[in-house]
Amino acid sequence: MKITIINGPNLNLLGKREPSVYGTEAFETFLETLRKKFPDHEFTYHQSNVEGELVTFIQLADGADGIILNSGAYTHTSLAIADAIAAIHTPVVEVHISNVFAREDFRHVSYSGAKCIGSVSGLGLKGYELAINYFIA
Repeated sequence: MKITIINGPNLNLLGKREPSVYGTEAFETFLETLRKKFPDHEFTYHQSNVEGELVTFIQLADGADGIILNSGAYTHTSLAIADAIAAIHTPVVEVHISNVFAREDFRHVSYSGAKCIGSVSGLGLKGYELAINYFIA
């Protein structure tokens, strides 16, 4: 199974950025853990702080078995990312490390989530693993 993971702005700083909210592990380290835990599956990973690049990554991932998307703050602002999800056939699970519903009111709205088959929020990096389990079940 081919799964693409796409992370948005500031997620390149995981392990350093607000560790009380996002934890202390870098995503690249966590990705290696995922690859070891799911050795029979192929993972592609992209991260960008640029909205248009995230749109391109979503479009290029069409044809994968699944996409795990954490578009960061663009979740709450980007119609372009929502439109990209709607334009492809590959199912997308939205993941958020923090519990967006326990944060500022503007984070309670997800334009991209409305186009996804599901979402996981507030379970830390474990949310990515839960999304993978959904796809491989």
